[in-house]
Amino acid sequence: MTAALEIVGLLLCLGGWAVIGATLPNSYWKVSTVYGSVITSSTLFENLWKSCAEDSTGVSNCKEFDSMLALPAHIQACRALMICSILLGFLATVLTLLGLKCTNIGLSDEEAKMKFTVTGGFLYILGGLCSMVAVSWYAAMVTAQFFDQLYAGTKYELGGALYLGWAGSVLYLLGGILLTCSCKGKKRQDYSFNKYAYSAAQGAHQPHNYTKNSETMISNKEYV
Repeated sequence: MTAALEIVGLLLCLGGWAVIGATLPNSYWKVSTVYGSVITSSTLFENLWKSCAEDSTGVSNCKEFDSMLALPAHIQACRALMICSILLGFLATVLTLLGLKCTNIGLSDEEAKMKFTVTGGFLYILGGLCSMVAVSWYAAMVTAQFFDQLYAGTKYELGGALYLGWAGSVLYLLGGILLTCSCKGKKRQDYSFNKYAYSAAQGAHQPHNYTKNSETMISNKEYV
């Protein structure tokens, strides 16, 4: 059961890592559609790196943000958090592969493998929290500008990349929790095995002690 939890947890984390990796370069973090009198005239969309405009014929023009220091603070923070999430996912994948019970890569000690798996699970959870904060923060800013009556700029709505980011973050968190829980299950199995072994050893010695006590009682009766 422990090995199955580890494999399922790793697969969930790898899926979340792939989704987060696809979220970062996705162009549709926020979208705004400008309607004309008859047909849609243009679609505006942005991500963490560039701003684009697409006309009704499907032709799009993009402009990368000029200066990183001139960007709003939440965009800079979201960039850093998303990159940290991907890097943490890569490091956690390496540690988890070394610590899996079904692998024999570099380590043979069960205690050391369990520590590697727990560390990988915690790194996955931390990476999921980083991406979750980044996506939620960006979505909160988009929503605040949309409902702000005094905001004079273009009002955007939530893009598809944000939903991908939330899905990847949830996969990260679920996989990391399963990896940490698998090690708790291993400890519980070891405790049960040791308890059974102790009971079996105690039962094996009990007949000998009973025989010895019986012989002592018989000797006492003969003496009386």
